[in-house]
Amino acid sequence: MKFELKKTAGKRRVDMTPMIDCVFQLLLFFLVASNFQEQARITGEGEMGANLPAVAAAMPMVMKPREMIVNVDDGGDFYLDGQLYTERQLAERFNRAQTDNPGNQSVVIRGSEGAEWKYVARVMGLCNQAEIRDYRVAVIPDEENE
Repeated sequence: MKFELKKTAGKRRVDMTPMIDCVFQLLLFFLVASNFQEQARITGEGEMGANLPAVAAAMPMVMKPREMIVNVDDGGDFYLDGQLYTERQLAERFNRAQTDNPGNQSVVIRGSEGAEWKYVARVMGLCNQAEIRDYRVAVIPDEENE
């Protein structure tokens, strides 16, 4: 019995295309990365040669602004931070707070039980004019209903 050997068994080829693609991609990656690092060094945007101080009581750079508490007394007077404000002064203060903290300023309105509702509504209107959307009216919960 005579066996025939196929001559193709010795001529197997390894496809080098995927390996060459990977090598080129790595080469391009390192070329681009080194170019960015060199540009940062030239323009001075890289490392800064300064010793920054350590501070124990540092405040974060992004923090929620302090909420403003407006008190309305029985006579319809407006108090903010313990000071008496006219309606115009309160509007200016709200506008300044909204400019300093766009979209983040909050206001709590505390109306006295004897104060007319129109004064509380005026403060709410001033908040709307200054585009302060985070405002609320503080109340004391009724103990009988709990």
